Amino acid sequence: MKHHLLFILLSGISFVLPNRVAFSQSSDEVQVFVMEIRSEIDARSSHYVDLALEEAEELDADYIVIDMDTYGGALNNADDIRTRMLEYEKPVYVFINKDAASAGALISIACDSIYMAPGASIGAATVVNGGTGEAAPDKYQSYMRGIMRSTAEANGRDPQIAEAMVDENIAIDSISEAGEVITFSTSEAIKYGYCEAQVSSIEELLTRAGVENYQLTTFETSTVDQIISFFLNPVISGLLILVIIGGLYFELQTPGVGFPILASFVALVLYLTPYYLNGLAANWEIAALFLGVALIALEVFVIPGFGIAGISGIILVAGSLMLVMLNNDNLDFFFVDFSEITRALATILAGFFGGILLMFFGGVRLTDTKFFRRVALQGTQSSTEGYTSNFKVGSFLGQEGEAYTILRPSGKIMIGDELLDAYTRGDYINRGERVIVVSDEGSSLRVKLARDAQPQA
Repeated sequence: MKHHLLFILLSGISFVLPNRVAFSQSSDEVQVFVMEIRSEIDARSSHYVDLALEEAEELDADYIVIDMDTYGGALNNADDIRTRMLEYEKPVYVFINKDAASAGALISIACDSIYMAPGASIGAATVVNGGTGEAAPDKYQSYMRGIMRSTAEANGRDPQIAEAMVDENIAIDSISEAGEVITFSTSEAIKYGYCEAQVSSIEELLTRAGVENYQLTTFETSTVDQIISFFLNPVISGLLILVIIGGLYFELQTPGVGFPILASFVALVLYLTPYYLNGLAANWEIAALFLGVALIALEVFVIPGFGIAGISGIILVAGSLMLVMLNNDNLDFFFVDFSEITRALATILAGFFGGILLMFFGGVRLTDTKFFRRVALQGTQSSTEGYTSNFKVGSFLGQEGEAYTILRPSGKIMIGDELLDAYTRGDYINRGERVIVVSDEGSSLRVKLARDAQPQA
């Protein structure tokens, strides 16, 4: 399962932000804590439940009530929530306000008591493929049957009925025939022990459960959680990818400046942290991302030309950025909806192409602005203070200069009093050797040793 270790990155600022509404209560008041599950069950839902239960423990709540309306979702995340419900020490009630299908049924059965609104339903827990909607292979069905059965047994409900909510081949006398999975209406659920009573509100639920003189607290996400949700927006993710790529590029063009690489690092943290905290970004996916960056850096600064290391690095970076956005289980995408894959791919491509366009069409224009010159300290060049790297202005074709750094194959050359970015076709050129510019297309100059180079148009 995916962990939430990076929470420390944001927890340091949470103390200055408003958290939950505080309620005063007398010593004899019962504390009732309400959380909502009203969307698809996924990693975000699991994280939401974690936060809610932590808040409930802080408030020392006597009862937990889940306000539920869901058609289901990812089995692994539903199983996580089920386990928390079974292990929670205080009574947990669920109010099925409309639907508790599939994963929602599993979570409901894990609660101590089930209450349903008029017209509500529970069941239909067959495992389906997230992309096609077709029934999953038997290994998934078998696992779902097992945890439905054991969960029902744990709370004193008929395990055969729970299993028949998954498997259409199970027939139960007077309840269901072979060829259909069980889905109970409110009255049927009451009849067969899968609902305590029909209620129209949480207040009515508490009255039927015999809870009196209570203080009701509804869980609300904090400002930090809302900020995290903002950065999970695919549009924002695409913009952050653009900043990551653009920052790396401008730092390579002007090494030592610091501002571009700082912007890239901040964008990377803002990109990874929300997905990590919501259980989407696994440790191995983040490790793959940094490995890809390392391979690209190795290709640029150490290995001549552009080959296997560079291509592998690009694939790892793009692939890991995409995987971070998906609710996959390692490399198992069975429960990932195809629309989520498409959205993640579109976000990555938009960020990459936006970064490329920024490099080729905005590079010179951006670095020539007063703001960038002020940040990069490009206006402080002198013979005593040294030089900072500049983008080339004008043509240098055929001009000779000197290697200011080692070119392997990229580096810096000095032509007159200008320090410029340059690269070779794979040759190593030592510092101090004479070079000649053989091509000045793009933002960097292509050079060769002066003794064996011929200018090219």
